[in-house]
Amino acid sequence: MQKKTRLFVAGLLSSTFITGTAFAGGTHPTTGEPLADDQTFIYRVLDEHTSVDPQVVEDVSGSEIVRDLFEGLMNQDADGNLVPGVATGYTANEDNTVYTFTLRDNAKWSNGDPVTASDFVFAWQRAASPELASAYQWYIELMSIENASAVIAGDKPLDALGVKALDDLTFEVTLSAPLPYFPQMTTHSTTFPAPQKVVEMHGDAWIKPENIVSNGAYVLTEHLPQERSTRERNTMYWDNDATIIDKVVALVINDENVALTRYMAGELDRTEMPAGQFPRMSKEHPEEAISFPRLCSYYYTFNLSDSGPEEFKDVRVRKALALTVDRKIITENVMAGGQTEAFSFAPVATAGFEPPEAKMASMSQAERDAMAVELLAEAGFGKDNPLKFNMMYNTSEGHKKIAVAMSQMWKQKLGVEVELSNQEWKVFLETRGNQDFELARGAWCGDYNEASTFLDLMDSESGYNDGKFESARVDELLASAKTSGDTTPLYTEVEQIIANEVPIIPIYHYAGVYMMDSDVGNWPVNNVQQNWYSKDLYKIAE
Repeated sequence: MQKKTRLFVAGLLSSTFITGTAFAGGTHPTTGEPLADDQTFIYRVLDEHTSVDPQVVEDVSGSEIVRDLFEGLMNQDADGNLVPGVATGYTANEDNTVYTFTLRDNAKWSNGDPVTASDFVFAWQRAASPELASAYQWYIELMSIENASAVIAGDKPLDALGVKALDDLTFEVTLSAPLPYFPQMTTHSTTFPAPQKVVEMHGDAWIKPENIVSNGAYVLTEHLPQERSTRERNTMYWDNDATIIDKVVALVINDENVALTRYMAGELDRTEMPAGQFPRMSKEHPEEAISFPRLCSYYYTFNLSDSGPEEFKDVRVRKALALTVDRKIITENVMAGGQTEAFSFAPVATAGFEPPEAKMASMSQAERDAMAVELLAEAGFGKDNPLKFNMMYNTSEGHKKIAVAMSQMWKQKLGVEVELSNQEWKVFLETRGNQDFELARGAWCGDYNEASTFLDLMDSESGYNDGKFESARVDELLASAKTSGDTTPLYTEVEQIIANEVPIIPIYHYAGVYMMDSDVGNWPVNNVQQNWYSKDLYKIAE
């Protein structure tokens, strides 16, 4: 493994794109850096991904794989800007309700078939279909595509969805209302194309390595559940000649400390930093320990549905619990990796929106604690009648440390008795989605860089409103924001309602905290969404 600061700066922080088609003398065509003979990138993931089906996947690690296997209309560069994908560009009509994408004529599926506009029509209709019942079905509705709500509800046929193939290379989308950030939304995996013949031939098994046909820079060559997933160069990819990384391996390692040990042994090129380890590792390995802002929020959500605890129906209880969480201890002592305290749902890194300062944020922790004691007493809870509930998180040492810290804060300050429980990722998602919990960990990374990607989760009809928070005013504000020329006052009021009603407890806004081998070139540290593409990376020779 290369351990030189010079290469870290030149490689990791470089935002130069690979545009050459030949790598004479084993050097990078733009930077001139010597390239490693073995262009294999190996990284660690916490859990088994939910799927590699673009219209089914619902987690970050799965989406990372899908971005390599499939390519949508638009991609992002190292700074998060839109760049061409399958589409070379797009136009919009005068009122921005009709977008027309022109597809490149050399895009192919891994079996050699051309990628056409019909592949996008099929995929988008599939994402909306009641039959598939995708966990991201709501995303199609969120995109304001014409008739999306009626199609999802089964009230209109799939072909009523506002998508058309005007010809093989022209894809037209009609919106029910103008949506200024619509093109950004096409970088999300839900909108990636799907090969209709293959899906219909193999059903759910179409994504197995022996069956899958994809149009991205890589093909899936191996998948061992709960162990590893491997993708290798797709020779049919339109820009294959400019791709340097040959193979990408995602290893499932549930324990962060085991992952760090394996990284230090040279088995991994990248791993997440265990909670609290960044200060030490940045001193001992300054060229490899990195931290940068991410468009993600870490929070806990109350189950406010009929199946939730009666105690949580009282806003005073929710507010008392939120007030008592000392976020500074969690960010500086438990995590210690550059995370920032969260008193809003949308992170400060969100483009075009600065969350309002919550009253809680301007108070000292002592003042918050005192208010919390009063609120909980008003709600009828105290030492003689302690509040009791279950707190659930998905299995991870870092999540456990945070849950333990929060439960101790509540115990010491409020006399609250918390039972902690953890579940494996897929079980956890199902349990939370079925409202079979009391208080559950939540995390959200922006699907696009606009405040609505977070705030829309508070909509009554959102597929990821797992706590079933309902507010007619929030629904009204979010609906108005879809067509407003100035969304700031609308989003500000939504954040204020969240602060007042406390359906969730925001804990911190993420940082990307990694151990990254300095051999890895072009990691997109400036892309707060962390939409990375293996085709844009390279390995530097030792």
